[in-house]
Amino acid sequence: MKIGIDTFACDGGKSGVGVYVTQFLKRIPPSGEHYELFGWDFDRFAYSECAPGLEFIPQCSVAGRTANSLWHVFKYPQFAGNRSYDACFFPAAHKLPPWDSPCPTIGVVHDMAAYWGTRKTREHLGAVIRMVLPNSLRRLDRIIAVSQWVKQELTERAHVKESLIEVVPNGIDHTAFYPRPRNEESVVLIQPFSFRRPYILYVSRIDFPVKNHIRLIAAFGIFKERTKHPHRLVLAGVDSQGAEKIKAAAAASPWRNDIFFTGHFPLKNLPELYSGADFAVFPSMYEGFGMGVLEAMASGVPVACARAASLPETADNAALYFDPVDVEDMADRMVTLTSNRELYRECRRLGLERVQSFSWDRCAKRTLQIIQETGDK
Repeated sequence: MKIGIDTFACDGGKSGVGVYVTQFLKRIPPSGEHYELFGWDFDRFAYSECAPGLEFIPQCSVAGRTANSLWHVFKYPQFAGNRSYDACFFPAAHKLPPWDSPCPTIGVVHDMAAYWGTRKTREHLGAVIRMVLPNSLRRLDRIIAVSQWVKQELTERAHVKESLIEVVPNGIDHTAFYPRPRNEESVVLIQPFSFRRPYILYVSRIDFPVKNHIRLIAAFGIFKERTKHPHRLVLAGVDSQGAEKIKAAAAASPWRNDIFFTGHFPLKNLPELYSGADFAVFPSMYEGFGMGVLEAMASGVPVACARAASLPETADNAALYFDPVDVEDMADRMVTLTSNRELYRECRRLGLERVQSFSWDRCAKRTLQIIQETGDK
């Protein structure tokens, strides 16, 4: 069986979807089915380390989201036919599913954030893909949802048949994210950064309003006023939609000198960043899975997170929850984690237990089975 893997919209392995793809590719057996990758020409070598034995077929020479959307609608069917694929796998089907296909298709949907909130606040997919996305999702032969929350949204928003959807949760790389010794040094050095401890951490792209940074900045101000603690707020992530509004809110805060934006943070150094944090906060209004929650917990860092979307499903009973639109409630949880050290240690213990439920090996094994089952039909 010959299977194509679409790496478009996977950000060269440098985003949440990119992590998914990288971890999946590492676990493709060296023998058996024939897999090959296709995607942007500039991603030609992005996966050579994690998948050295897989051929990469560069496609779509015109850069840009709209051009790539049109390629998937009009060019992909001919390409897949010429390559004689028995099945095609789309790891970012929530962004770029095909309209039609000469072979069976399997897509992973990580979220339906493009349809969250009002028209003004939604993530932008581009006009073409926004028009065809729901119909394209319904035309896939199988869909893998990363959470029950996403499965529910697929049935309610895109009207996908429930029988076509299977929930296969993401995993966590336990060889990278694990509790490290908590030394007493006052500074965490992660080149080219230097972080003074203690700090509160939020890892997410800087995106307004869905990632809810502005309310976190306000809650951090309340936390500082109430506790007088020396904590700093570290916001790690690349600038995205509305980043200028978030940075303006930070600049207007009385505690602006204690708020630090890292910009793009290297994935390989994330475990050290998590390990140095006193605790992590995830105030996002919408998450399809909540990978950052698992990364923090696996690092032995207590978590406070929003009671929103898939986050309670991912964190279960191992986090402290708050209303994402209530800054006082958010601040209360932050105060609790610094004032109640017995609860702090309990959250840490429960988090380490919770992450044992997630495995990239299990995720990849079931995903490969679904691909093979669909291609055999």
